[in-house]
Amino acid sequence: MAVTTSWEINTLERDVSDGYVTKIIYRIRGYSDSVEKARKTGEVNFTKPESLPSDFIAFASLDSATVMTWLKDSIGSTRVGELETQLKAEVNEVVTPTTAKGVPWS
Repeated sequence: MAVTTSWEINTLERDVSDGYVTKIIYRIRGYSDSVEKARKTGEVNFTKPESLPSDFIAFASLDSATVMTWLKDSIGSTRVGELETQLKAEVNEVVTPTTAKGVPWS
C-alpha cells in the first residue's frame, strides 16, 4: 500500500483594484494506491503592503507553481511536513482501521 499526498490550490481571493492576492485556499489529498481516502483544506491570508513589491506578479500572470511556492513558504516546511504526516495517518486509518463502532447483536 503506497500512501501519497498531493497539494492543490482550490481558489484565490484578491483585491480587484490591483490583483493583490489576499488569501490562498488550498487542499491536500491523501491517496492509497492512487485512490483518494482523505483530504484536508486550509487557507493562508496575506496582508497587503502599503505599496506593491517590486517582484509583484499580476493576477492574470500567476501560475499554480508560483502560488504553491507562496503557500508552502508561508506555512513553512515544518507545518507542510506535519500536515502531510497527519493526512497519511488518516489514510492509514481508513485503509486499516484501529477502531470501530457498533454493537455485537442485531
